[in-house]
Amino acid sequence: MIVSSFQSQYGIRLYSQTFKEMKWDEFSALLKGISPDTPLGKIVEIRSENNKDTLKYFTKQQHKLRNEWRSKNIRKIEMDKKTFDEAMKAWENVFVSMAKR
Repeated sequence: MIVSSFQSQYGIRLYSQTFKEMKWDEFSALLKGISPDTPLGKIVEIRSENNKDTLKYFTKQQHKLRNEWRSKNIRKIEMDKKTFDEAMKAWENVFVSMAKR
């Protein structure tokens, strides 16, 4: 989903040399700016929708996707800065390993 979203929005192939040379800050900024018109953006949009009028028109599949996400994330975990930084470093390592393929 991330791969196809980056390809369609930015024309960037995540297994390309361009991606391998991309800095984490740039990748993070691009990810934050992903459009709701991409596969990843659509999922994020469905999961985060709270407007009751909009929710009335959701399909069964959209409700299921949203409800599954919300039930898994019902308890918000508060993180200190160190824990957050460690989690971000772990994600960075995931994407760096993807770029090395």
